[in-house]
Amino acid sequence: MPPESPELRVGALELFLAFTRITLSSFGGALFWSHRAFVERQRWLTEQEFAEILALAQLLPGASGVNLAVLVGYRFGGSRGAFASLAGFLAAPFFVIMVIGMLHQRYGELPLVHAALTGMSAVAVGLLLAMGVRMTTVLRTRLPWLFVTLTFVGVGVMRWPFLAVVGALAPFAIAASWRGRQA
Repeated sequence: MPPESPELRVGALELFLAFTRITLSSFGGALFWSHRAFVERQRWLTEQEFAEILALAQLLPGASGVNLAVLVGYRFGGSRGAFASLAGFLAAPFFVIMVIGMLHQRYGELPLVHAALTGMSAVAVGLLLAMGVRMTTVLRTRLPWLFVTLTFVGVGVMRWPFLAVVGALAPFAIAASWRGRQA
C-alpha cells in the first residue's frame, strides 16, 4: 500500500528510469546526482525533504545510496516504487562494473589506466565536497550546527562509537526539530 500523504505520485517506470540515469552518471557517488535530479530538475522533493530522507538513509544500515533509492521510491510509489527505484539503482551499475572489471583485468597494468583512475578519484572528491556545500543551505539555524558539531567532536575527536553518539544525540535532535516545527 503506498504512503497516504504524498501529493505527487510518480510511477514505477519513472522511478526506475530516474535512478538508472542517476547511477549511469554518478561517478563519485549518487548523492550529488540524486539531489540534482530530485530537487533541482524534477522538483519532486524540496531541499528540506531531501535532507530528511538523506539523513534517514545514512542512519539505516547498508549503503546510503541504496537506502535513498528505496526511501524515495517508497515515498512516491509505495512498495512497488521502492522495488522499481532499487532495481534502477542497481541494474545499470551491475552491468557497467562487470564490463569494467573485465577490461581492468586485461588492461589494468597500463600507465594510462592508472592515470585515468587517479583523475577520476579527484573528480569524485570534488563532487562529494559540492554535495556537502549544497546541504549546508538546509542548515539555516544554529541548532542543526550544534548537532553536527557534537557528532563531529564525539566521533572524530573523542573517537566514541558512531552508533553510540548518534543514538545519544538523535532523540534530542528529533525533539528539537519537532519543537521547531510546532512553533
